[in-house]
Amino acid sequence: MLPLSKPALAAVGIFTFTGVWNDFMGPLIYISDELKYTAALGLRTFLGFYVSQWELLMAASAVFVIPMIVVFFLAQNAFINGITFTGLKG
Repeated sequence: MLPLSKPALAAVGIFTFTGVWNDFMGPLIYISDELKYTAALGLRTFLGFYVSQWELLMAASAVFVIPMIVVFFLAQNAFINGITFTGLKG
């Protein structure tokens, strides 16, 4: 049963990782120390009230998205196998 559920577990894992990685409001509520901010909250520190450092924000955003791309490429094989095996009978 586990080999057949591997694509579904991979999808749940990827969606969970994406949701936790991009979560903004949860850590904003619970974390008060700026040294413990998550990456999403850290990106927000580049935006000021009067002045925004757009070049630093775009560079940090490019670094912020690298783990998401790595997870996608690592789990891509599980998605493809799931799509391939769902059409088989017997």
